[in-house]
Amino acid sequence: MPETSRQIRSLSSALLLALLGAALGGCSGGDFGRTRADMRSDDMHRWLGAEVTSSVGVRASQFQLTDQERQLRDLAYPLIEPPRSRPAWRSVFGDYKALPSPWRQNVVFDRTTYGRTLIDEPHRSHSSRYAQLIEDVRDDITRFEPFFASAIRVIDLDRKREASMKQVSELSPREREDAIARMQENSLIVQWVQQCLERRVSAYRWALERLVIQAPDPMAADADRLIGELAAQTANPPVAAQPAYGRAVRVRG
Repeated sequence: MPETSRQIRSLSSALLLALLGAALGGCSGGDFGRTRADMRSDDMHRWLGAEVTSSVGVRASQFQLTDQERQLRDLAYPLIEPPRSRPAWRSVFGDYKALPSPWRQNVVFDRTTYGRTLIDEPHRSHSSRYAQLIEDVRDDITRFEPFFASAIRVIDLDRKREASMKQVSELSPREREDAIARMQENSLIVQWVQQCLERRVSAYRWALERLVIQAPDPMAADADRLIGELAAQTANPPVAAQPAYGRAVRVRG
């Protein structure tokens, strides 16, 4: 009987490990929270264009992405994804998803979500919360210049595309529609990022205000300075995309 019990326990353990391995094998999260290699591709952010155009009721372009347009979308996603929106369990059970554009969202933006998440998450001390806030703001400041440098190049090329369309011989209606749709896509993606940055600034300020009243710390001055820097950059972007569609409500902190 003891031998039979040991065999049953061994079989149960092996079955449990096999089931766990199969479950984790089907997840999209990779090692250390990185997106798995089989989830990545050159055009993994192409859906951004289809999302913004469909959300305002126009057709997405069927043109292939240029290198510059692909880079624009790759740089846009980290600024579009809400900060601190990935709890630890999502790094295992799926850490990447498509996001609805502001033109499709019916729910009013809640500037308190980031701060509540930051404060409610377990931390060793309030200093670590300040440090996390500072890190998140600094990450956005670091991403700001590369994205808008890419946006400047893309929009400049779109202006040249628009001008050259008048000179193209035998331009078909479908080609014209796809060219216009791609320019709309690019412009709307830039607008999307601009709106998300405005929301981030508002959310960061709310979080800092709550941290200051709950646990005053000299680190608050550094956080306030960085938030002010991000707010100044956001209020004066180096390129302004103004398609012929209404913007979502601007949210300033």
